Amino acid sequence: MASARDNGVVTRFAPSPTGFLHIGGARTALFNWLFARHHGGKALLRIEDTDRARSTQEAIDAIIDGLDWLGLDWDDTPVFQSERGSRHVEVAEMLLEHGHAYRCYATQEELEEMRAAQRAAKQPLRYDGRWRHRDPSEAPAGTPFVVRLKTPETGETVIEDAVQGRVSVQNSELDDYIILRSDGTPTYMLAAVVDDHDMGCTHIIRGDDHLNNAFRQLPIIRAMNAIEGGWPDPVYAHIPLIHGADGAKLSKRHGALGVEAYRDDMGILPEALSNYLLRLGWGYGDRETISREEAIDLFDLAGVGKSPSRFDMAKLHHINGHYIREADDARLASLVARRIGPAADVALLEQAMPVLKSRARDLIELAEGAAFLFLQRPLQLTDKAQGLLDAQARERLALVSARFHQENDWTSDALEASLKAMAGEMGLGLGKLAQPLRAALTGQTTSPGIFDVLVLLGRDESLARIDAQACVSSETGN
Repeated sequence: MASARDNGVVTRFAPSPTGFLHIGGARTALFNWLFARHHGGKALLRIEDTDRARSTQEAIDAIIDGLDWLGLDWDDTPVFQSERGSRHVEVAEMLLEHGHAYRCYATQEELEEMRAAQRAAKQPLRYDGRWRHRDPSEAPAGTPFVVRLKTPETGETVIEDAVQGRVSVQNSELDDYIILRSDGTPTYMLAAVVDDHDMGCTHIIRGDDHLNNAFRQLPIIRAMNAIEGGWPDPVYAHIPLIHGADGAKLSKRHGALGVEAYRDDMGILPEALSNYLLRLGWGYGDRETISREEAIDLFDLAGVGKSPSRFDMAKLHHINGHYIREADDARLASLVARRIGPAADVALLEQAMPVLKSRARDLIELAEGAAFLFLQRPLQLTDKAQGLLDAQARERLALVSARFHQENDWTSDALEASLKAMAGEMGLGLGKLAQPLRAALTGQTTSPGIFDVLVLLGRDESLARIDAQACVSSETGN
């Protein structure tokens, strides 16, 4: 792959397909995508699948599906790191040829003895460079070897990070790490640098757990720049990790699940999750809801904070409720119909959606709120609903049925006026009629407004459900 580097911005998202697309990875992908779009550049996707034992096609498919669901499109076909091994080896051989890397013949036993001595002396565990200045001819013929990078031994490496600011490490703290294993395969540290260069990446935006990697990867970049030129340092932007509400590192108990769990199990809309992730570590004044178009226009790295963000499920649901209310009714009807199953009538759901979505926080609540529309008689009442339908309530339902049978204007306003008038005639509060009516119509004690329920069910179905409960003998216990 020839370098794609030019004067434009190029970012990349580079997940390892050893698991699904988790929430932190989704945010990293979003930030890379938005930064590239803001600058009119390119956003690229690389699948770092060199760990063949743990990488799975299922995880690859889930990552790509999750990114698609979030509306993140990429400017080229995905790059698969496993297909680029020969290029990685080529760069390692160039580093060897020009004296920036060397063969290390230390055995595992020797290395373990070295680490044991370092532990005993309470020293940091790092390779001691024992083969850095030795001639390979000193090793017995046929001895296996790894290739190690010659990292700088003195001075310091400084990174002007676009998020973290100026960060430095003493080069004496770095060791000569392996870039080619004894079987000739490249390590992640080499492969990532080569791929970033060949893909033309100008900005490396990733979690701050990779900050130490930057100090180890820069020596490769600078060595290759000395060898052939055209390997400038990228701009690094290491974004803080996401923590749980308790301040601890985000885990499954906090909500560190795959993106598909938010979609399938929690009923979150993609625009809501994107908006929430955008605001999780990046801000623009007091704005809480920001459209995708606005995000592209506003996003920059200067707005990314240095401190970890705290994941708040309640806030996510709050934002999701906003987007549900803003969403197209036909789209919501289609999404909810899939959750209800074959019994769902999409046209009826679309008609009901303005009523249903007014207080729902997610698609699960929407589906639960719509379920009464598709119940078969006789309705299965919840225990609470059953408790509302005592003998007196059933007698009142019979009177309500008689009143509604005479009602020709089956609209919410007309039905409300009729029931209120009836309650006044009987000297009752409206709830004494509305509560058992809700139980009879929906089998539950909660629902959309009772007059909306009557209209959505229609005259015939509403009267049939009321009559089914009004006519049941209290002795049956049903």
